[in-house]
Amino acid sequence: MREIGAREIVFFLCLLALILLLGIGSAVWLIALLPRYYLSDLRGVALVAAAVVLGYVYAFAVYRLFLRLLPLHQGAAAPGSRAEFAANVNILFYLLLFNSLIRTHFLPLPLLRLVYLALGARLGHNTYSAGALLDPPLTRIGRNSIVGHDAVVFAHVIEGDRLELKPVVIGDGVTIGAHAVIMAGARIGDGAIISVGAVLTKDSVVGAGEIWGGMPARLLKKTAAASDAAAS
Repeated sequence: MREIGAREIVFFLCLLALILLLGIGSAVWLIALLPRYYLSDLRGVALVAAAVVLGYVYAFAVYRLFLRLLPLHQGAAAPGSRAEFAANVNILFYLLLFNSLIRTHFLPLPLLRLVYLALGARLGHNTYSAGALLDPPLTRIGRNSIVGHDAVVFAHVIEGDRLELKPVVIGDGVTIGAHAVIMAGARIGDGAIISVGAVLTKDSVVGAGEIWGGMPARLLKKTAAASDAAAS
């Protein structure tokens, strides 16, 4: 694994300072607008809660601005390149800000969906993730799909000194079982099922209506709907 350089750390810390300044400043301003008898002894608690919530709101906004200015480059990131810089800053965002938020089981699924959308994931109608989408900007999931409890979907490859980003594309009506792992570059067709605990290795291609399972995952069979469609 490559070391994250000083310039990436300094850049991220500047963005973090901006987020904290905006979050705390906005919270203080909002609390100050309330009459003194509102909240009474809970004023300090309200200030902290407002700062946390507003801090994350600003974090989402700053992160999306960062992605617009320095979009993540798909493919291998050469050492010292702009692509590596963007990827490393993205890693810092997740390690220090977003990982604890998306890996918590406290947030209800509809709210977690909004978090993923705010982070740049493309999720179709009625699609939810009870697992962790570790690279939302590089994750696309169609309609009526579900990522099971504690499943993990990631779009990065770190192998020794090699760093590469590969999008994950998941179709409509897909079911990803609990504790499954979907690695970078995977393509999953409509109506497919990835079994509980399966490990879908990088660049795997799952056809529409196929059921995959195991470690590493392999084709087990086709769903009844897919088999009927093939027969007709």
